[in-house]
Amino acid sequence: MLMHKGTVPLETPRLALRRFRPEDTPSVYRNWASDPQVTRYMRWSPHQSVQETGQVVESWVKHYSQPSFYLWLIELRETGTPIGALEATITSENDACAELGYCLGRYWWGGGLMSEAVAVAIRFLFQEVGLNRIEACHSVRNPASGRVMEKCGMTFEGMARQKYYSPTEGFQDCRTYAILRGDWTEYLQISQQFHTQN
Repeated sequence: MLMHKGTVPLETPRLALRRFRPEDTPSVYRNWASDPQVTRYMRWSPHQSVQETGQVVESWVKHYSQPSFYLWLIELRETGTPIGALEATITSENDACAELGYCLGRYWWGGGLMSEAVAVAIRFLFQEVGLNRIEACHSVRNPASGRVMEKCGMTFEGMARQKYYSPTEGFQDCRTYAILRGDWTEYLQISQQFHTQN
């Protein structure tokens, strides 16, 4: 049985992961939600107004009352700037499995920040929630996302044809990755460089 904790604060040397708040709306809109380059391979279209972003953020905030809802805003610890989002969707309670999804503002690409966020989330989901398997996938057209998965100890498991639909790019062939709780020792070796104890 999973031990759900909800979206609790997490930290890495450079990042703080926390719940979204309504007052984050302007930064979310400006820093990534309205950017077509960020949303290009997502399942959602770039937001057309800050009001649209506000409605989405409000819906997320309401879901935080559910212990099995895991959605973090990622911010820089030094400045408090919101730079992205990370979600873990529980795909099976019985099988103790979840799928990760994430996005990062374009200005912060290439600096290893998303790897930090994903690594600390994986640690939390295995150690605190009790998951056995964590999955993720990325469009074959977006290999940078796959590098994040690999840096966090996830193993490539194969291709999934037309796995999801992107409003911008259409149906996407994907590379799928996963990490198991049984990979714990190897995972710790990878993740130690990213996280600090909470």
